[in-house]
Amino acid sequence: MSATVPVFGLAAQGLATPATLHWNLLTGALVEAAVVRGEGMLSQHGALVVKTGKHTGRSANDKFIVRDASTENTIWWDKNKSITADQFAAIKADFETALAGKTELFVQDLYGGSQPEHRVNVRVITEFAWHSQFIRTLLVRPDTADLAGFVPEYTIIDLPSFRADPARHGCRSETVVAVDFANKTVLIGGTAYAGEMKKSVFSILNYLLPQKGVMPMHCSANIGPDGDTAVFFGLSGTGKTTLSADASRTLIGDDEHGWSDTAVFNFEGGCYAKVIRLSADAEPEIYATTRRFGTVLENVVIDPVTRVIDLDDASLAENSRGSYPIDFIPNASADNLGPVPRNIIMLTADAFGILPPISKLTPDQAMYHFLSGYTARVAGTEIGVTEPDATFSTCFGAPFMPRHPSVYGNLLKERIAKGGVDVWLVNTGWTGGGAGTGGTGTRMPIKATRAMLGAALDGSLKNAEFRTDENFGFAVPVSVPGVDSALLNPRGTWADAGEYDAKAKALVAMFVANFAPFEAYVDASVMETAPKAA
Repeated sequence: MSATVPVFGLAAQGLATPATLHWNLLTGALVEAAVVRGEGMLSQHGALVVKTGKHTGRSANDKFIVRDASTENTIWWDKNKSITADQFAAIKADFETALAGKTELFVQDLYGGSQPEHRVNVRVITEFAWHSQFIRTLLVRPDTADLAGFVPEYTIIDLPSFRADPARHGCRSETVVAVDFANKTVLIGGTAYAGEMKKSVFSILNYLLPQKGVMPMHCSANIGPDGDTAVFFGLSGTGKTTLSADASRTLIGDDEHGWSDTAVFNFEGGCYAKVIRLSADAEPEIYATTRRFGTVLENVVIDPVTRVIDLDDASLAENSRGSYPIDFIPNASADNLGPVPRNIIMLTADAFGILPPISKLTPDQAMYHFLSGYTARVAGTEIGVTEPDATFSTCFGAPFMPRHPSVYGNLLKERIAKGGVDVWLVNTGWTGGGAGTGGTGTRMPIKATRAMLGAALDGSLKNAEFRTDENFGFAVPVSVPGVDSALLNPRGTWADAGEYDAKAKALVAMFVANFAPFEAYVDASVMETAPKAA
């Protein structure tokens, strides 16, 4: 059972297996195979529902990159774990032995990246049919005519049944994600979490594209009716997906993009959304995908008799996920790309209640806050925790950045300056005080956030009167149509201005301490924009 078998097969790659190879199957055949093989079941409305076992998220501590002459001075080793070439060779040899013992394998030939001149050919070999459906959905699907002559540049082999040996393989546990950039191979074993494949391709592009002067980004992106592209950076919980899913604008993608000289292009051909407690009222477009054939739902609870799913039940995982083709979203771009950006939005959910709801950044400030990647988790999630918890994830995606953050930060700064791009920092967090136990703050009104964002994207906010924030040096608008002006000055929203000043001083200190490792890698002009307590 195969769709299009390429001339350049596994044997040409030196991979020998007696398994029946299912090449480039389409959705119907893959879903059918998954059900027949007992990998999952169909929901009442046709989505394929699967479980990933004990791994319901990425195994960040089990990811390793081969440290050799080509990567010694190009990988950010402070945050990336290494193995030797010999250890990788041992892992690969054992993977090849495992392949030789399989009776069936599924192979997909795909593109990482929608812009032809900047994409990478990726071959993905899986033992699960549903994994093949997942990666076919998440990456860019070649035209049928292009598959016969497809030659992979990178190969990913995903075997959840594989068990790594830390003593032999140099890894930490029975789970391993091993990346060899020199041999262009990624080996994933001991985990059924499908997101490892998607993020492996993201890491590959994050490594390759800066060499070409292309900026890889962990962001969402959309296009306005006038052809103006906006890019949204933000960590989980900041509103990246919600605010970019605007019915008046065309969605380019929800997670991974590149910024070339001519375009912002999606790395992917699908979306991978969290679906726990998903609401038809709050996010109707994403909710609708959970009721369609072709969607894969991971760790969503399903009644085995009625086949009704329960998106509110987190007993299998808080990180339940849905993967679906991007064209399941009605206003998605047919080409998965758009013009270079006119606006960049950096989203943060400041649970301390200190940052203004919207601020305009200079290129130097943009680099500082891009390298900072700040948001704050709400207090109260653990017993005894009463204060918000600051989170800094450089470049808004540290786990996926193989190179030093300054590489991406400098690319961003250069592109902002070159294109005259407007950069905005939007606080979707708290105002009037902090969050959590004893906090006096309230969540930033979504209506006000949308009004401010709308004014930024249509260009009218650039003409507003601005003041300078006393702690962070941002340019903050004094008024925005449709928004209570009092909201724009966070200090004034607090009942106790002295308490605000104390919290602001503490937050500034957190920023300064977090940025210390980057000081040697940035220009003096960037350091001059660092926050200073009033």
